[in-house]
Amino acid sequence: MSTAPQLVVHRDKELMAQAAAARLITRIVDAQSSRGEASVVLTGGRNGNGLLAALAAAPARDAIDWSRLDLWWGDERFLPEGDPDRNVTQAREALLDAVPLDPKRVHAMPASDGPHGSDVEAAAAAYAAELAAAAGPEDHGPVPVFDVLMLGVGPDTHVASLFPELPAVRETDRTVVGVHGAPKPPPTRVTLTLPAIRAAREVWLLAAGEDKAEAAAIALSGAGEIQAPAAGAYGRTRTLWLLDAAAASQLPRTLYPPATA
Repeated sequence: MSTAPQLVVHRDKELMAQAAAARLITRIVDAQSSRGEASVVLTGGRNGNGLLAALAAAPARDAIDWSRLDLWWGDERFLPEGDPDRNVTQAREALLDAVPLDPKRVHAMPASDGPHGSDVEAAAAAYAAELAAAAGPEDHGPVPVFDVLMLGVGPDTHVASLFPELPAVRETDRTVVGVHGAPKPPPTRVTLTLPAIRAAREVWLLAAGEDKAEAAAIALSGAGEIQAPAAGAYGRTRTLWLLDAAAASQLPRTLYPPATA
């Protein structure tokens, strides 16, 4: 069942990143207080990395018990380990290398020079198996119920590596798939599917900049998920769009309270 999206609009991308980082710290601390651990799905791109950098700079980051945090990824570029274009490489530089994570709880997606070699379908199946192994009986499904799953929104409305009209966005059974022929480089990727994304308690969609304004307007106007994948990304209990004023510039003001601008 989809949850109606809530919108929070910030003045600029820097303020958006700082506010999102503070929100994420609070959410992780709350989850750890209630269950002893937390799980978060990270996103790459300029907004995802901006949030991680803001989190690294936040004094309140020490409120998190980093050893009891599971980190997953929504998608990954199928490139060699350590490639600067890989989301995990960028995340390590922005935050992960600076905090005391348990390496066993950092679940990077396979690289193209890993045990599966260049077989992206095998890499996707391996990540799906890792997710399934981490899911407990209380999760009632093939992936853990993530506390927060973050997604950047592309100018074409793509989220993770689910691009409009391509086969991955139509997937209804598998939780992770390989992507061939992505319209932005590199063409080969690994991605969570919409069913896996919707397992999260909260899904946060991040969009900043004028180049995201049309995508946000389309996704929030009732568009179908095949044509606008961002429209199909929602959480079990909350769906949150975190925007800056530029990305919200084509949205009707009735969608969000003026006080959030």
